[in-house]
Amino acid sequence: MPSSADEVDAALAGVVERIEAAVSDLAPEIIPIVLIDGRSGAGKSSVARRLRERWQGPVTVIGLDELYPGWDGLSAGATLAREFILTPLSEGRAAAWRRWDWAADAPGAEVVTPAGVPLILEGAGALTPRTARLAHVRVWLEAPEDSRRDRALTRDGDTYRPHWSRWAAQEEHHLRTHHPQSLATIVVDVP
Repeated sequence: MPSSADEVDAALAGVVERIEAAVSDLAPEIIPIVLIDGRSGAGKSSVARRLRERWQGPVTVIGLDELYPGWDGLSAGATLAREFILTPLSEGRAAAWRRWDWAADAPGAEVVTPAGVPLILEGAGALTPRTARLAHVRVWLEAPEDSRRDRALTRDGDTYRPHWSRWAAQEEHHLRTHHPQSLATIVVDVP
């Protein structure tokens, strides 16, 4: 049975509070990098949006949807994020990366993400052993398949519907290969 909107809202509010607490516990000189992972429809984008709205000061939010090179690109998008965003920012350098142009099905405009600004990176595949070493707060959102599918297809409708199964297979591969839940510093069940 799908979860109620109030239950989902409470879970998302709770995870935002936990992330805020974890960030506030970091040493003042640390520029936080927050990774939010979970399967499609788990609430990653919603958590990132809520967190940005409450963040005190500047923060950059990047969704892996901006990097995945098409519907078969979950793994490649995560690699691009690590190489072109997480590594330079964790080293105190600006990050230059290309946004994926979904309409053209090709790399699009270059984006430069400045160093010295906290980062929230969200998306399926974001949390791997290699990215975990580069982030200060690592979040895994778990949710039942029926609830996730309902939320994702309500959000993206017919654009996503034909790709649900192939994307889910890539998520399964990510879970078997990287065990992201075990790498998370915060794990939350979203109804």
